[in-house]
Amino acid sequence: MQTGKPQLPSDEAIQRALGEFQVPTNSEQVKQIQQYMDVLLRWNDKMNLTAIRDPIEILYRHICESAFGTTVVPVEKCRLADVGSGGGFPGIPMKIVQPSIDLFLIESNMKKATFLTEVVRELGLTGVRVLVSRYEELSEEVAPLDVVCSRAVGEFGPFLDWASSPAISAQKVALWIGAQDAESVRRLRTWSWEEPKPIPHSIRRFLLVGSRKA
Repeated sequence: MQTGKPQLPSDEAIQRALGEFQVPTNSEQVKQIQQYMDVLLRWNDKMNLTAIRDPIEILYRHICESAFGTTVVPVEKCRLADVGSGGGFPGIPMKIVQPSIDLFLIESNMKKATFLTEVVRELGLTGVRVLVSRYEELSEEVAPLDVVCSRAVGEFGPFLDWASSPAISAQKVALWIGAQDAESVRRLRTWSWEEPKPIPHSIRRFLLVGSRKA
C-alpha cells in the first residue's frame, strides 16, 4: 500500500469480525477480503463508492453486513443478482464467502461498473458477470434467478414486481433495509415475507427475505 493510505485490518481482525456475524471463512477468503478492501479504498479516492472511509467501519458495515446474507438466504450454487451493486455490496462479499454463487452484478453507472470489473479481475473471481444496465431493462440476460438482492434499491414496488415477473422468475428476494422500510415492504403481498432478521451490530437495520408466491 502507498504511504498515507489507511491501514487494512489484519487477517485476525477480519476473521474475528466475520465470526461476530456467524460467517465462517478460510485464510484464502480473508486475503481476498483484504484485497477487495485495498481496491475499494484506492478507487474511492477517485470516485464516491462509499462515504465510509475508516477500514474497520468498512469491514463491519459493508463486508460483514453483506456476507451476513449467506447465513440467512440459501445461496449455495444459486444464480444471484445484486441490483444497484455500486461498490459491490452485497454481491462480492457474498461471492467471496460462498464461491459457488453464480453472480450477476447489475450497475447502471459506467464508472462503478468499471470498478466492479476491476475487482473481479484483481481478485480472480470466476462465475461473475458485470452488467452495465438498469435492472428494469434486463430479462433473458439474467433469467432465471434463484435470488435477487439489493442494499441500494430506491423504489421497492417496481423492483419487487420485476423480480417476480415471468421474465425473471426469482425464487427469493433479500433486502438490506431499515426498520421503517421493512414494515412498508412487508405490506406488499406479491411475496411471502419472513420475519426481518436483525443485522448484528446494528439497531435499525435488518435483512428482509421474501419467497415467491406460487
